[in-house]
Amino acid sequence: MLQNCLQREERQRRRLVVSLARCQDDVYEAQHLRFKVFEEEMGARVPGRDLGIDCDRFDPYCEHLLVRDSGTNHVVGTYRILNGAMARRIGGFYSDQEFDLDRLNHLRDETIEVGRSCVHCDYRTGAAIALLWSGLVRYMDARGYRHVIGCASISMADGGHMAAGVYRDLQRTSLSPIEYRVFPRCALPLEAYRCTPGGVIPPLIKGYLRLGAYVCGAPAWDPEFNTADLLIMLPLARMDARYARRLFRHDG
Repeated sequence: MLQNCLQREERQRRRLVVSLARCQDDVYEAQHLRFKVFEEEMGARVPGRDLGIDCDRFDPYCEHLLVRDSGTNHVVGTYRILNGAMARRIGGFYSDQEFDLDRLNHLRDETIEVGRSCVHCDYRTGAAIALLWSGLVRYMDARGYRHVIGCASISMADGGHMAAGVYRDLQRTSLSPIEYRVFPRCALPLEAYRCTPGGVIPPLIKGYLRLGAYVCGAPAWDPEFNTADLLIMLPLARMDARYARRLFRHDG
């Protein structure tokens, strides 16, 4: 049974391809996938829900990274990318809404922000997210960006106790240098939660940390998605070489 499962995963991996959205129809497919994952699966109330998509004012200023299943031509994974120049046109990064990023101001021109990461539930074996990450790193390398930031979410389905416990664990192991520290605008009141270390770190955050990312400070509460959000920062110079080589084996 395990062998059959591994064989299915390998066949699925071989069908996946990564690319940037080339037209508005591509972007719409990504937004529809985001709606399916965030609204229907996670219970968030997303902007654009009446149209069956997740969209906000940042989308027109972003590039959208897509993973498709070449067998069905369906988009099964997506990231959106906002660079510093486009962020200035719209008044800041998405993360500026949740955090005071003043200590990162000097890095904005060499930084991209990623967000709205999601993968279809039938494709969460690791290959799709690995393709998204490899596509992202190749995008940064080709355009000369040196840092990537983004909000990474922890569920608050239990009221926030798990999120507080995960942050307390990460606080001991993964905090950024103080010069990269950010400050939540709507802080999660950590002192109000039980101290429950040993919480399950979400796979996306765990993957970032394996690559060499920092957690840049305490979590913010996002009421729209009912999540605790951490600001994650990955300087490309810190990327773990062994993990990166394994990552790029997924990129055909």
